[in-house]
Amino acid sequence: MNIVFIGAGNLATHLAEACRAAGHTIVQVYSRTMENAALLAARTGAEAVNELAQISPAAQLYIFSVKDDALPSVVQEMPHAGGVWVHTAGSLPMQLFAARNAKHGVIYPLQTFSKQRKVDFTTIPVFIEGSNSAVIHLLEELVGTLTRNIHYLSGDKRRYLHLAAVYACNFVNHMYTLASEITEKEEISFDVLIPLILETASKVTEMPPRAAQTGPAVRFDKEVMQHHLSLLPDDRMRELYTLISTSIHQHSL
Repeated sequence: MNIVFIGAGNLATHLAEACRAAGHTIVQVYSRTMENAALLAARTGAEAVNELAQISPAAQLYIFSVKDDALPSVVQEMPHAGGVWVHTAGSLPMQLFAARNAKHGVIYPLQTFSKQRKVDFTTIPVFIEGSNSAVIHLLEELVGTLTRNIHYLSGDKRRYLHLAAVYACNFVNHMYTLASEITEKEEISFDVLIPLILETASKVTEMPPRAAQTGPAVRFDKEVMQHHLSLLPDDRMRELYTLISTSIHQHSL
């Protein structure tokens, strides 16, 4: 399949490389910054462009993988092109393409992506949606070469999945950031927390998250929690500790 990528960020990089490895042709990579476009283009054998007017009109699939707030304007500025237009956003409807191209859809890989870290695409659940059966068939054909973990999900459901993913990934990672600030300040290696982090993540593959919860908030151990609050360096972290502890206790009742 001949594919054009509009965007060269973390997700676009991993998806483009996976498509190339699966035998698809990456025709072009667009980014507002030529340096970014050139980096991904070099890794996928594509042409780099930094103007939307330069995008080829002859590809079968155009994958828009840009920031959510930039996507509507990029779609409006996109020159007319044949083929199917899809985006990779969890929180935006596919219908934002409707006024520009009747053949449109969504490819949403549910994973966290960083350019410097490889991921196994064959294990990633990918959620698709299409404006008609022909689009769905094309997306099945493409995604089926990347993973067998394919799901069909409407935009209404996908936005809730995206919200859940923010809690399960972004918020959790922020907790790691705060934990690392505490350990670094006290000259303790963050690495000693890694076994705990891995076991916590592993447990929820075998039991419900509510059942896996431990710690002073479940027991509502006021003395321990007050001691923790006294150790925190600012009101922001104390407020966060209190809110999360209260939520944990309420969910354990």
